[in-house]
Amino acid sequence: MRSYSIIVLLVLGVLAGRPPVHAARIKDLVDVEGVRTNQLSGYGIVLGLEGTGDGQQSLFTVQSVISMLRRRGVAITVDPKQIRVENAAAVVVTATLPAFARSGSRIDVQIASIGDAESLRGGTLVMTPLYGGDQQVYAVAQGPVSLGGGFAFGAPGAGAQSGHPTAGVIPNGALIEREVPVALATDGMLRLGLRQADVTTVRRVMLAINDYMGEGAARTLDPGTVEVTVPLGDEPVRVLAAIEGLEVVPDRAARVVVNERTGTIVIGQDVRVAPVAIAHGSLQVTVKVDFGVSQPAPFSEGETVVVPDSSLLIEEGQAERIAILEPGIDLGDLVGGLNALGVTPQDLIAVLQAIESAGALDAELVMM
Repeated sequence: MRSYSIIVLLVLGVLAGRPPVHAARIKDLVDVEGVRTNQLSGYGIVLGLEGTGDGQQSLFTVQSVISMLRRRGVAITVDPKQIRVENAAAVVVTATLPAFARSGSRIDVQIASIGDAESLRGGTLVMTPLYGGDQQVYAVAQGPVSLGGGFAFGAPGAGAQSGHPTAGVIPNGALIEREVPVALATDGMLRLGLRQADVTTVRRVMLAINDYMGEGAARTLDPGTVEVTVPLGDEPVRVLAAIEGLEVVPDRAARVVVNERTGTIVIGQDVRVAPVAIAHGSLQVTVKVDFGVSQPAPFSEGETVVVPDSSLLIEEGQAERIAILEPGIDLGDLVGGLNALGVTPQDLIAVLQAIESAGALDAELVMM
């Protein structure tokens, strides 16, 4: 039987009443316009594998090895079909270029096989250019691949695998060659974008900044953006550092997140339930298969065979008592009431979906 896990996010003091409100730093709620990361990617070859690389069907690996040798001054005139690449694997190399990264700095890279290699263990990535969205080279990656403990071993009729042996990382494996210029407040304005747009939260951020810098220093452009005026002669970095530490109380939406595949349920603190009655029953179906031996009579021409003997058992559990949830109950009452029914995480997901379908759940139900 598949086991389910349940994770219910209980904010401090739920069962004792409405939980206390906690403030968050503006730094943790917003992103600064113009300050962003950039995605890099490239195509490379991992060498030095112990016979676990790509097979002959991965023609692009053979062509890549030949091209690499030619660029190194090695004349290749043999038929590509005669080249064996079991010790090489074609990979895609990806990395994230952080904001304000300078030439000469190093960043981590991720490696993923694109052929039929069995494992990248023990391999070394040869020099691989990493391109940005504008097709310019921003970094060059090279180094030994680390699988983080992943392995794959096999033999005829048996095998063992842990992790993902065809994907790995190279810590500090890429050297930055080109910088991405970032200009703060070129027009004298700092624009802060909320990571989760909300009318109430954006106004609280504006008021907090105005209380610190003075009336009129900040204004809201939309439910997700606050514009801050940098005083003449002041440095944008100093202004940004000052307002990032200010604390505001974000207004969070009532939300229930359900992952039916894993049985995980996360319920926000502001979830409320309208008056509703809940009854939950269960139906259990058990299929049991036993194997018996059918032996022919003595001196007959029959053969001894294995005969399966199946049995089917259906049990319908009695419906649990009906639970009535009073008007306006909070998260603690909701969880307590559902637990009183003795529901499993899988059943709890079904109950939450039914409550939402009945229009009694005053929150957004998000299915992952």
